[in-house]
Amino acid sequence: MEESSADLIRSQLRRLRTAAGLSQEEFGKLVHYSPSMVSAVETGSRPYDRQLLARADEVLHSGGLLVALLRIAEREGQPSWFLPWLDAERLASQLRIFQPTLIPALLQTEGYARAVIRCDDLLSDEEVEKRVAARLDRQSILTRPDPPQLIAVIDEAILHRREERFHTLMIHQVESLAACAERPNISIHVVPLSVGLHVGLSGPFSLARGAEGGWVASQEAQLTARPTDRESDVATLLARWETVRNEALSRQQSIELLKEVAKSWT
Repeated sequence: MEESSADLIRSQLRRLRTAAGLSQEEFGKLVHYSPSMVSAVETGSRPYDRQLLARADEVLHSGGLLVALLRIAEREGQPSWFLPWLDAERLASQLRIFQPTLIPALLQTEGYARAVIRCDDLLSDEEVEKRVAARLDRQSILTRPDPPQLIAVIDEAILHRREERFHTLMIHQVESLAACAERPNISIHVVPLSVGLHVGLSGPFSLARGAEGGWVASQEAQLTARPTDRESDVATLLARWETVRNEALSRQQSIELLKEVAKSWT
């Protein structure tokens, strides 16, 4: 498997620590992390953040190498604040995603992704294409030999955003959703329009369960999507997940609805 930017950053962090003659416990004291947390970051069971990398550069006298690698990763098409979540997503054995406004990124077609990203008129054409490529690359986790189990809950209103210039695009997107929902590792559940106000309308969120069983949560906003494994935050979002999942249709009912909506677009 090709080494990702996150893999490279973690391996360099481990190499620099070892070269400095520091144990995980000794290094952790210097950067204010527990030994178990240092181990989790180095092995990839917990995402790193910019603050840790900056402190590690200081402690390990690396000349800013780790932060520089992070900047290179940013130029691959993802903002720095999003990279820790991408790391958690890539390492997850289970993913739970709720989206009330857009098709989840992991399930977007190329055309839909491009249209969504182009909504930001501050981006150049080159930047748009970089982000489209990065988004499609994220989706490769769903087709690898050991894919995570993805359960996505979306609001039906997403499927009815009708505008003539997006007509063909939406047909392909909804048909793709229906096809994805029939894959063994993917479940898609639709909250029907008949459901009124519910807790999920406060905003999208995602949950990733690592190989060791711990959860990382992320709430998306306009300018950030900072992941957290703080127990209280994870517990709150897991509870909200159960609430929105209970409002949604079953897997088969959702597939039938997706197919009906696709027909209505033709």
